[in-house]
Amino acid sequence: MFITKKLPQRKCIALIAHDHKKEDMVQWAVHNKQMLAKHELYATGTTGKLVEEALDRPVKKFLSGPLGGDQQIGSLIATGDIDMVIFFWDPMEAQPHDTDVKALLRLCAVWNIPMACDRSTADFIITSPFMSEDYEAIIPDYSGYLKRNIAAE
Repeated sequence: MFITKKLPQRKCIALIAHDHKKEDMVQWAVHNKQMLAKHELYATGTTGKLVEEALDRPVKKFLSGPLGGDQQIGSLIATGDIDMVIFFWDPMEAQPHDTDVKALLRLCAVWNIPMACDRSTADFIITSPFMSEDYEAIIPDYSGYLKRNIAAE
């Protein structure tokens, strides 16, 4: 069973980048400054500060990823308040908060949220015609799961 969720013309975009990917995120954001100006930007701590300075526009900033910023963004995904995630993660270096990273990836899959993990995918998403119009996202209906009978132990 599926339900639809309307992603509005003005989307809420989460930006996250690991330390060795922050410069790539800033370059990508500057390259896409005009498109990003049409949307609400959210980001984990340092990434948000760097993007905000580079774009000269406000970014809603959360804690640094390892301090809980990934989880703060994850909670917004779960409540339907984030429409897409651009997460430049570093596949060549283990992160102290790898479980948080995996949880974010999982939440995007659970809620059918567009997610880019590299610059090429981010380019494809940001240039999609859906970026400038409403979009009806199809997401699983979890009401049966939430109402399931759990036997007492």
